[in-house]
Amino acid sequence: MTQTLGALAESVSGALTGNPAEPITGAAAIESARPTEITFLLDDSQLRRLEQCQAAALVIGSKGADHPAAARFARIVVDDPHAAFLKIVPKFRPHRPRPARGLAPSAVISPTATIGPDCWIGPHVSIGDGVVIGQGCDIHPGVVIGDGCQIGNHVTLHPNVVLYADAIIGDRVIIHAGAVIGADGFGYRFRDGKFEKVPQLGWVHIQADAEIGACTTIDRGAIGATVIGEGTKIDNLVQIAHNCEIGRHNVFASQVGLAGSCSTGDYVRLGGQVGVKDHVRMNTGCAIGAKGGVHKDIPAGETWIGYPATPEAEQKRLVFSLKRVPEMREQMKAMETKLAALTAELAALKNEPEHKAA
Repeated sequence: MTQTLGALAESVSGALTGNPAEPITGAAAIESARPTEITFLLDDSQLRRLEQCQAAALVIGSKGADHPAAARFARIVVDDPHAAFLKIVPKFRPHRPRPARGLAPSAVISPTATIGPDCWIGPHVSIGDGVVIGQGCDIHPGVVIGDGCQIGNHVTLHPNVVLYADAIIGDRVIIHAGAVIGADGFGYRFRDGKFEKVPQLGWVHIQADAEIGACTTIDRGAIGATVIGEGTKIDNLVQIAHNCEIGRHNVFASQVGLAGSCSTGDYVRLGGQVGVKDHVRMNTGCAIGAKGGVHKDIPAGETWIGYPATPEAEQKRLVFSLKRVPEMREQMKAMETKLAALTAELAALKNEPEHKAA
């Protein structure tokens, strides 16, 4: 779907430098853009990436628009290049329309379930007793919704999502394929030489506007709810254990693992593969770097990295010190050699008067 450069500039209220009639056939990243496509520069620090770029045009901020590296391109100058580019991309790759409304014949729906208007229930969906589904929801093929679940308005459950009984899903939540919400928490007591299961009698509550990645697992509480706060975004392959309470607008990258009863404030960020010990509190605005191992509470607003995780500045000092260990070892060996030579010289000096006296 070809667009003119002028039409694209107008669609994002940008200032155009270049031929408005130039045809643009697609939108792509800097490294992969072809000579008839448009790309964007997130900020001025990326100007060096333009050296090998073959794109016909750039979406760029005002600070970088006159830089020599950008001068050979047609340019659409805007205040927020990323936001503008996100408006341009769908002109070449339009969003797929929602499926037709209605219930697939192969769906198995309890007669006691309530389904709101304007919903799509796909093939081989299973909906249990007492389930309530709000309006405008898309339930994709193979989804299983256990007894007593409550699902808000405009929720999307992608293929093969499983909601165990009594899960509560807020408005506009998106849950991606293969996620499991509300499985039993990993709770056991060791008695009489064996592990005895502790009943998991709680539920999961995912609040409005959250998004849960593919194959993520969120366990039900042992007593009470495991809570995912409003607007929180959780990547693929994340494990949230029983009775965790996650605040609003958190962001967790892939393979994060939280043990039971962890909690966070609002706007907490966890990098990939962060592991968190049970009953740890991560306070508002803190951040943990990738592969961090968290064993104690994190103060608000601080960034911790490493294993075990410590404040960023402290961890960096430790890393820099460790890098110097080989050099320090060589220095120590040299000092030992010099010390041995000096010791030998001192011993020789002590013996010298005895030789003279003889």
